[in-house]
Amino acid sequence: MATKVTLRDIAREVGLSTSAVSLVLNDRPCRISEENRVRIKEVAARMRYVPNQIARSLVTQQSRTLGLIVPNIESRFFSSLARNLEVRCRTRGYALFIMNSDGSSENDADLVRLLVNRGVDGLFLVAAHEIDADEQLVESLSSLPIPLVMVDRSIEGVPCDRVRFDSELGGYLAARYLLERGHRRIACLVNTSSNTGRARLAGYRRALAEYDTPQDAALVFESDYYIAEGAAAAERVLASDATAIFASSDNIALGALKCLYAHGKRVPRDYSMVSYDNSAADALFEPALTAIEQNVEELSRHALGMLLNRIEARSSAPSFKERVLPPRLVENASVACL
Repeated sequence: MATKVTLRDIAREVGLSTSAVSLVLNDRPCRISEENRVRIKEVAARMRYVPNQIARSLVTQQSRTLGLIVPNIESRFFSSLARNLEVRCRTRGYALFIMNSDGSSENDADLVRLLVNRGVDGLFLVAAHEIDADEQLVESLSSLPIPLVMVDRSIEGVPCDRVRFDSELGGYLAARYLLERGHRRIACLVNTSSNTGRARLAGYRRALAEYDTPQDAALVFESDYYIAEGAAAAERVLASDATAIFASSDNIALGALKCLYAHGKRVPRDYSMVSYDNSAADALFEPALTAIEQNVEELSRHALGMLLNRIEARSSAPSFKERVLPPRLVENASVACL
């Protein structure tokens, strides 16, 4: 194994002090000639010097690390978000710690403490629960010593920047698409314990009202954002007179499809379906689902921009921002006209 090159090795090679070499390689202001600056950097490159990030953090007071907490890393939407954010962070010189809360608000609180103790410069949080968040979590988030951006889901009362998609508009677009194709008995599989789910349900109801379609509470089926929950909800749909299904997440849609196919039903022959997120486009079933798309690249770009603005400006101004992005409907082949 090759011996690790140190600042002292470079200083010995160029005939200057270790502190002078450190200042140059950390791009800190110092009274060193341009000729010596060039020499130091050339020798460091030739000797394949790798900076000690821990030592550099002591000088800059920044670890160049960020943290991301998601409720379910197995979700296609959250795994896609994590991957996209990690790549964007890396291109900006930051490493990203990705943590999974397993849908637990208490785990959110523990992971926030863990990441802060690890010295991250900022946090992205997709909260496990928006409505019944753990009190300890709310208290911790409200007194964080580092910037925080809430992504996709939002806990009220916490001072921070936020970025999300317009879930009410997404629910409206999904239901309107089915209504335009003649469906009036539309089952809605939705997580009403989350603000995002409630907003998607509100959009669904707005579309029904716009088309003078009676709102039937018996066609609203509770489902958490997991495949097994979606399958259980679809079992109840089979006992209804629904002709179409609005599944308010891709995991719910995948669970519903699993249930329907197990009963010999097919989409769109027996049930039309619109999903949400559009992250299951490459799943191994036919036909491809019509879905409401939440563009992960756009979401991660805004989230990282907001966090780095806080970090690099070292701003503690109370004028926090919220960005609400518009979703769009991607038409595929899972909806039949009545």
